[in-house]
This record gives sequence, structure tokens and C-alpha cells, in this order.
Amino acid sequence: MIQTLKKLLPTAPSVSGREGGIRAILTEMMRPLCDEVRTDAMGNLICLKRGKGEHPRRVMLCAHMDEIGFLVNFIEENGFLRVAPVGGIHYGAAAYTEVVFENGVRGVLVPEADVPAKESPKAEKCYIDIGAADRKEAARRVKIGDTCALLPHLTRLNANRVVGRPLDDRIGCAVMVEIARLLTAPTDDIYYVFSVQEEVGCRGAKTAAFAVGAELALVYDVTGTGDEQGSKPMAVKLGDGAAVKIKDSSVICDSALVDELLATAKAQGIAAQCEILTYGGTDTSSIQMSGLGCRAGALSIPSRYIHSGVEMIDLRDARAAVALTVAYLGGAK
Repeated sequence: MIQTLKKLLPTAPSVSGREGGIRAILTEMMRPLCDEVRTDAMGNLICLKRGKGEHPRRVMLCAHMDEIGFLVNFIEENGFLRVAPVGGIHYGAAAYTEVVFENGVRGVLVPEADVPAKESPKAEKCYIDIGAADRKEAARRVKIGDTCALLPHLTRLNANRVVGRPLDDRIGCAVMVEIARLLTAPTDDIYYVFSVQEEVGCRGAKTAAFAVGAELALVYDVTGTGDEQGSKPMAVKLGDGAAVKIKDSSVICDSALVDELLATAKAQGIAAQCEILTYGGTDTSSIQMSGLGCRAGALSIPSRYIHSGVEMIDLRDARAAVALTVAYLGGAK
């Protein structure tokens, strides 16, 4: 799992709408594991592994490729860049952090000097300094519309816990790659969908789900935890297993599917916990409401400090999500 995750953390960012870099990496990884690999008009990567059953269902597994970031919308005379947010940015967490552009240019995101130290800066009070002396020099290196993100990294804290970014949602992508490696002879047709633009409204998954026409779907994304200092009460902890989503602010998962997943986990001795998230949402909602509707659920990876530069996960939870999926769908080697 850790080696797969490392391969999915390239230096170039893949901000929503600009997922080409990570899509190329995933395409190379998934092509030997599937029968068909294609990219749709939205940019979703859709990989099909045909089922061996007599009457295979269409099953969609989904994780999003995109990450939150910034879009250059103005270059000042002094060479500083003003940027617009792409996705849910917490500027307090992003301030004084190194960023990287698609073309390799680096800079730092900083708040204006008059922002009080105890306050979280607002978007309009932050800028990016790429070390340019003036607008002319800055414009030679970046242009209006260029995207950047916090510099990706991954640090192993101990045998199981890692910290870095963008683990939202490269860990979900890594889980799907590992499932594809193990699920070599599935009964059902398995569509592995690596979606685009989740961070700006779950857009890619909507069109992909319509094209696939899935009868059953599972989504892999991060979720919050109740074990951070000062966190809201929540029955999800790092290291307690895959989080079987029951509800978040955008979806109520198929109750029969939730029961089936929990029963499989219990029968197979796979660590699992129940997730009820009182905020946020994932691609699950878009998939559930696609076409004539779809039985949809999610296996979430508990994460601390989501949308910061130090997202933290426990690899045991990710491995549990892989094991539970393979046990539920069958067809493992």
C-alpha cells in the first residue's frame, strides 16, 4: 500500500479541472489490471474488469483524482500573485506553506502583513510569492489561469501512520489500485472510476455514473474522525478499520448495502467501524442519484487534519477497505 501511495504523489499538482498528471500515472498502473481503460469527456478515468459470472452486475468503484488548490487571477506590479481558491481552502492551514505549479515553478502562500497573527486570513488577504522582482518577471514564469497546490509529500510516522498531502484522495485511489490487483476474477463487471472535480461539487462522478449505469457502487474517500483534540463527537478513529458510511450531509447510503458490508466484515474478521458524518460529502451522492438511481455506499478512510498540508491516516484502515471490498465482491486470486 505504501509503495502504491508514493507513486500517486507526484510533484506536479492535479487541481480540480487539471487532473492530467495524476490521470496519466493511474492509467499506466491500471492498464495491465483491466480489460478496458478509457477517459471520458469530463476527464474521468474509467477502467473495466469484465466479470466471469453468468449474469454479471455493473459495479462501480470510485475515488476522486483531483485535489484542492489555487488559480492565478492577477499578477501585481511587484510580482506577487493573487489567487482564487479551487475547492474548500482553509487559509489558516495553508498560510506560510510552499506551493508548486504544474510547470514546476514554486512559491510560498503568505498572508498580508497586516493580518493579525491570531486570525485565520481570508482569501483576499493572501498572495503567492514566487520570488519575482516585478510583474514582468512573474509573467514569464506563470500566467493568468495557471494552477498550483501545496507541495505534495509523504512522511511515515511509524509502522502504520503516515502524514502528508494530498492524501485526500490519493489514498482512495491507492485503495482502488490495490483492489484491482487482488480482484483478478470478479463475478461482476467492475468499473474502476477515478473521477475529476469532486472537490468543486462531485461533478465528474455524476457523468461517469450515468455512462456506466451502475447497479451497485462503492466510493473511497477520506472522512473526519472523533479523535482529534477538540473534535466533535464522532464514532470514527484512526486505526479502527474501514469506515462504512451510513450518512453524511449529502447522502444516506443504501441501508441493505451498509448491513451487507458490516456483516461481511464481521464474518471475515476485518476491522470496520460505522461512519456518520454531520458535514461534508463525497461522490457517493452524485452516483446514488445518477440515471434511474443506484445502490450506493462508501468505505471511508479516517483522516485527521483534512484539507491541510499534514493530512494523517492509518494504513491499516486503508488495507481494511481493500480487504472488505475484495471479500464482499469475491473473485480474489
